[in-house]
Amino acid sequence: MATELDRQTYRAVIGHFPTGVAVITGAGPGGPAGMTANALCSLSLEPLLLLVCFDNDARTLPVVRESGRFGVNLLAAGQEALSGVFASKTPEAEKFDGVGYALERGVPVLDGALAWLACDLGELIPGGDHTIGIGRVVAMHHREGEPLVWYRGGYRSLC
Repeated sequence: MATELDRQTYRAVIGHFPTGVAVITGAGPGGPAGMTANALCSLSLEPLLLLVCFDNDARTLPVVRESGRFGVNLLAAGQEALSGVFASKTPEAEKFDGVGYALERGVPVLDGALAWLACDLGELIPGGDHTIGIGRVVAMHHREGEPLVWYRGGYRSLC
């Protein structure tokens, strides 16, 4: 079992790997849900598969499980506040207050996102304190701009 020192050291080491910042979204009977994540990656080109890691306590996870789909909104530079809202424990319905979005293939796509993907949920796999979600990409779009990047515990610029 990892000690608290091991967990802190692991976070520091992994923090040296820069990642993009995304908001994972879903839609259910209670309305839209979303959470900030940076544990995601392309899994396969044939078929198009994406991997996303959900904290087991994430309120978005049951929405994704029930709906069978999720959206991945890759945030643009300057969307730090939006990242913070979706990383917070704010009630799900309130997270979307004042946030523009459209439903694409049944998932919320956030206005201003640098790129987005809509995925049908393929499977959920236990992974420690997280659940690994594998989604089949069914729609996607991107625009020009700079990504929001997370590195060593803070937002960074590529420039």
